[in-house]
Amino acid sequence: MTYSADIKKVERHFLPKDFIVTDWTSLEPYFKNLQEREIASVKDLEQWLKNSSELEAIVSEDACWRQIKMTCDTENKALEEAFTYFVMEIQPKIQPYADQLNRKLINSPFTKELDQQKYFTYLRSVKKSIDLFREANIPLQAELGVMQQQYGVIAGKMTVTVDGKEYTLQQANKFLENHDRNLREEVYRKIQERRLQDKEALNDLYTKLVEKRQQVAENADFKNYRDYKFVELGRFDYKPEDCFQFHEAVKQHVLPLVNEIYKRKKAKLGVDTLRPWDVDAEPENVEPLHPFNSGEELLEKSIDCFNSLNPFFAECLKKMKSMGHLDLDSRKGKAPGGYNCPLAESGAPFIFMNAAGQMHDVTTMVHEGGHAIHSFLAHPLELSAFKEYPMEIAEVASMSMELFSMDEWESFFNNKEDLQRAKEHQLERVITIFPWIATIDKFQHWVYLNPQHTPEERAAKWYEILNEFSSSEMDFSGLEEYRKYAWQRQLHLFEVPFYYIEYGIAQLGAIGLWMQYKQNKEAALSNYTKALSLGGTKTLPELYDAAGLEFNLSPAYIKKLMDFVNTEINKLSN
Repeated sequence: MTYSADIKKVERHFLPKDFIVTDWTSLEPYFKNLQEREIASVKDLEQWLKNSSELEAIVSEDACWRQIKMTCDTENKALEEAFTYFVMEIQPKIQPYADQLNRKLINSPFTKELDQQKYFTYLRSVKKSIDLFREANIPLQAELGVMQQQYGVIAGKMTVTVDGKEYTLQQANKFLENHDRNLREEVYRKIQERRLQDKEALNDLYTKLVEKRQQVAENADFKNYRDYKFVELGRFDYKPEDCFQFHEAVKQHVLPLVNEIYKRKKAKLGVDTLRPWDVDAEPENVEPLHPFNSGEELLEKSIDCFNSLNPFFAECLKKMKSMGHLDLDSRKGKAPGGYNCPLAESGAPFIFMNAAGQMHDVTTMVHEGGHAIHSFLAHPLELSAFKEYPMEIAEVASMSMELFSMDEWESFFNNKEDLQRAKEHQLERVITIFPWIATIDKFQHWVYLNPQHTPEERAAKWYEILNEFSSSEMDFSGLEEYRKYAWQRQLHLFEVPFYYIEYGIAQLGAIGLWMQYKQNKEAALSNYTKALSLGGTKTLPELYDAAGLEFNLSPAYIKKLMDFVNTEINKLSN
């Protein structure tokens, strides 16, 4: 099947073409119309669903742009106020209507006449939203929406000075690739010390977030936020016990491979002990990988890389470029991290990241590019709700692209040695990321099952879990204070709670697709696009099945995939 990146904005039939979200007064009549409209047939119901979807897309895109603009410039008070206004003054007023519209849909006698296969996942999600809705949670969720963004404001101000020049923490990371071990250690410590300057502010913020989230859970009749969030995230196909099984599998089958990777690193560098500031370094006679100089060059090389893989993928990035839907360079005052933000009405999403000329940035770009392709593939689906796919498949889209694109990385590296090193770096990262995923996930289970904990207890528990998943080949002596607060660098803990195990589940899916790719490139890419084009219209196991994958978190399956990646690393290094 052929796909097109010539994306069309969703046509408006319900709201005026020039309508812009400004305040609740102008928006409410459309919600009222849907609430009061008589539905006398299944045809009426389908039209009502289309109008609801249109309204949802317009509101969603407006909220997204407010967040995008604010993260691009955290020092602009007007942008922060516009975002806060939406979260505090518009979103809370939408929620009661959203609940009433959900109930109207479920209670309609014509709902059972809809195609039950087509609407199954959507109706399941609507029922879940009805079950969780509580009027008392509306102000709490509004406050949480604003508070969560404070993380980006605090972290966006963090800079360090190296050789008299100021760098964002993302930019400073490039010094950790330098041959000068003393410089690496100096910059590593500067970065950690800068983080510690805000440890109390971040501790206080997190404590307040945990308290409010626990209140939200109790209001919805849950004992703890963990159990509430599992339902809210729509984790219909796995349970906390599966997460614990995943943690154990990482200890059994991944940590030994991480130890091997670090042993090789130590030998390459010729050092007696491996320290955290050595991980990204190269031996004295090998220059650090330098795949691009600017965000613009990163984009052009990514387009070239995607074009070699599948011209449709490149067309997606070109379309986003023409629409101005990219902000790639790191700079002071920009929120940390990277994301792809789907835009429900425009169709072409927005990619945000903090590129600083490193190999890690190439991985981020192709990762977010994979998310973007998912957005393009799902956009033609009839309703906005059909485009809301589970995160466990969303991350398959991005992580598979990291692996697929490796064969086309000549776009970034013009000699074979650099290309091989880049591939080794990527495959090692595929393995070394698993212990961090398990650490963050296990920590969140503890945090929300013990919501009354003190900051001291939190630091101690984090340190215990971190050590559980740390490599025995790494020397952390003297770095205890930094490590106790290492969790504060993970924005997911603050902004998107409980969203992290998805990366582990999806990495397994991505490795499975890459195994397919190594056997038959065209079949793998076909399975990939077919699964992503289904959006959220199928269950998670069905989406994995469409991609030719097993939805399986068992230790035996994880071992099989890890052995495959390890074999591929050994092929590269021999």
